[in-house]
Amino acid sequence: MAIFAFLAWQRRWVCDDGLIVLRTVENLLHGDGPVFNAGERVEANTSTLWTYVLALGGLQPWLRLEWVSVVVGLVSAVGGLFFGLDGARRLFPGRRVVPAGGLVVLALPPFWDYATSGLETGLVTLWLALVWWQLVRHATGGPVRVWPTVLLIGLGPLVRPEFALVSAIAFAALIAVVRPGWRRALGLLVLAGVLPVAYQVFRMGYYGLITPNTALAKEATQARWDRGWFYLVDFFGSYWLLVPVALLLAAAVLVLRSLERKTLVVALTPVVAGILLGLYVTRVGGDYMHARMLLPVLTCLLLPIMVVPLTRWTTPLVLAVVAWTVTSAVGLRPASAEQHKIGAYGISDARVFWVDSTHNEHPITAEDAGLIPGYLPELAAARAKVTGPAVAVSVNGTWVLYPATHDVVSSPGALGFPGMLLPRDETVIDDLGLAGPLAAHSLPITGRPAGHQKLLSVAWVIADAGVGTPEQLSAAGNELVWSKEILAARIALARPEIREMLDSVRAPLTFGRFWDNLVHSVGRSRLRFNPHPLDAQFGG
Repeated sequence: MAIFAFLAWQRRWVCDDGLIVLRTVENLLHGDGPVFNAGERVEANTSTLWTYVLALGGLQPWLRLEWVSVVVGLVSAVGGLFFGLDGARRLFPGRRVVPAGGLVVLALPPFWDYATSGLETGLVTLWLALVWWQLVRHATGGPVRVWPTVLLIGLGPLVRPEFALVSAIAFAALIAVVRPGWRRALGLLVLAGVLPVAYQVFRMGYYGLITPNTALAKEATQARWDRGWFYLVDFFGSYWLLVPVALLLAAAVLVLRSLERKTLVVALTPVVAGILLGLYVTRVGGDYMHARMLLPVLTCLLLPIMVVPLTRWTTPLVLAVVAWTVTSAVGLRPASAEQHKIGAYGISDARVFWVDSTHNEHPITAEDAGLIPGYLPELAAARAKVTGPAVAVSVNGTWVLYPATHDVVSSPGALGFPGMLLPRDETVIDDLGLAGPLAAHSLPITGRPAGHQKLLSVAWVIADAGVGTPEQLSAAGNELVWSKEILAARIALARPEIREMLDSVRAPLTFGRFWDNLVHSVGRSRLRFNPHPLDAQFGG
C-alpha cells in the first residue's frame, strides 16, 4: 500500500473534468445549490456522493478544493486497496498469503493516475472494497451487524448511477449469506433504498431529469459495442492484461474451490458484478479517457484474489505475476501516452494530455491551466474591446462577443478550468452538454468520441442569451455566425417542449415547479432535438 501511495502521489494531478466537480462544490458551499451555474439547475457531476464528500472537505475556507480532492481521492484509493486486501485475506485464515491481485493494481499506471485526478475513482475503489470487506465478514462469521452493511450497499447509485447494478448483486449476496426471513429481507431492502430513492426524488424535482445531466450529454443508454470493444482492447492490449488475468484465473480455481458455500458465494459476487459492469461499459462505448471506466471493473474482478495462499501450485503463478508486474510498471504504456496524441476513437491518456496542455508535471489548481492557448487570455483580450454584458463564443478559434442580458461564456471542449477561474456569477457552459441543458438535449453526432458525442452550434447560445435582432447580433460578430442561423435557433427555442425544458432548470423553484419537474422528468429526459438550428426550427 505504501508503494501504491507513493506511485500515485508521484502522478498527482486534477483533470479538467475534476475541476467541473469543484465548481459545483463551490456553488454549493456559497449557497447557490449543487449546480454548475447559479440560477440554472443542472446536475453536471456524475457522482453525487463525491460531490458532497468534497463539500465536507471544503467547509474549511483556507483549504483549496483542488488539494482537498487530491488528498481525499488518494486516501480513498489507498483505503480501498487496504480493505480489498484484508477482505481477501479473511478468506484464508491462518494461511500464508501474498498480494497477487494487489500486484496488478500496483502494476497499472491508470490506477496511479486516478487515485487523484479530482474524479471519483478513488471513492469508487473504496466503496467497492468496503462492500466486499463487509460481505466477507458476514460470510466468515465475523461480529458484524447487518444494517450498516445494507446502508453501505445502498450507496451504490450515489457513487455512480450504474453502480445500482453492483448494489443489487451485493444485496442478493448478503441475503444469501445472512438468510433472514422474507419480512426482514423486505425491511432490509427498504433500508438499502432509503438514501438512493430519496435522492432520486430530489433529482427529479430539483433538476427535472431522471439521471445526471452528464448521462444525457454522453447518451449513456445508447449501444456502441464497436467503440466499447476498442476501449476494452486499448486497455487490455496496452498492458498485456491477458497474462495476469490467465495466471490469476488459474490461481483462483486452485484456491477458491476449497471455500465453504457461503464464502464462495461472497467470493464470486464481485466477479459477477465486474463482468456485468464490464458489459455495460463496453455497451455504452467506453470513454475518451484511457482505462478510466474499466478500473472499477478490474477492481471487482481482482477482489477475491487480492491475496492468494502460497502453495507449491500457486507459487509459480505468483512469480509469473511478479514478472509481469515489473514489466508493466516499468515499460508498458498505451500508444497515446508514448506518442503524446489522441488515439483512435478519441481515446487518450488523459493525464499525459493534461500535462502536455498545461506544461506542468503536476497540474492541480485551476490556475495551472489558466494559460492554455485559445481560452482565458484570448477571452480577456476580446472582452477588453466591448462594454456591458456579453455572450462570448469561440468561432474557428476566435472569441467573438455579442450583447447579452448577462455574461455568458460558451467554452469549447474544456469546461472545468474556465468555470473555476471565471466569476461564479457568470454563466459558463460547454458545447458538449456537460453543464449546458441545450447541448445535453441535442441529438448525438455520429463519429464523435465516446463521452463527447454532442456538439452544439454556437448560434443556439447567441440566440438564447443575446440581445437584439438576429441581424444585429450577426453584425456584432462580423457575420461569423449567420443571422439566418440565429433566427432559426430562436424559432427552435420557442418550441413548447424546448421552452418547457429550459423552464424546468431556470424558473424559480417553487413547490409547483418541483412537482411539475418531478412528474414530467421521464418524458423530459427523452427530449432530443437536432443540434443544427436550421433543421431544429422545423421540429427536427
